Amino acid sequence: MQQAINHLVSKDETLKFILDNFGNPIIQKREEGFASMCHIILEQQVSIASAKACYIKIENLLVKITPVTVLNTTDEELRSCGVSRQKTIYLKDLAQKVIAKEIDFKSFATKSEEQIRAELITIKGVGNWSIEVYLMFCLQSPDIIPLGDIAIKNTLKELYKCQTNEEMQVLSDSWKPFRTFASFTIWHYYLKKRNKI
Repeated sequence: MQQAINHLVSKDETLKFILDNFGNPIIQKREEGFASMCHIILEQQVSIASAKACYIKIENLLVKITPVTVLNTTDEELRSCGVSRQKTIYLKDLAQKVIAKEIDFKSFATKSEEQIRAELITIKGVGNWSIEVYLMFCLQSPDIIPLGDIAIKNTLKELYKCQTNEEMQVLSDSWKPFRTFASFTIWHYYLKKRNKI
């Protein structure tokens, strides 16, 4: 972490301001595997609190969230946990792909980021944001910037006056190879400013 901080504060006055005034971000680590990917799918386009509540209900219903238990659960049961019709399709597609060995979470430790992206993008409803969150939180990839994330986008617009994705990409290139830590720092600022942590 210290290496990332040293690099970023020497390159970017705004990140230095955030770290000096709001402290270091908490680097979250999630377990690798199927259940975490389900959680990330639930987090798409809803609040973190809402997704967590939904995930806990599923956990209480299934006891263990596995491809088999998800596939054996009816759409109505998942709906009773707060899962939308679309996300039910996504969760079941993920489960089927894991059972068919089209996606093998255990093999990710030996695969490149490109190979992992290529596997995960085949899941219905999974795009770059979901993949980047998995890479950051579960695999601790050090150089990810999820530009599809609303909090990241809004904060870059606020602090750097970036308007387009291209401008955000150029800005984030200067944070390499520690874009993940920069992303956590931006999230930290976003949440602190809104008294969410």
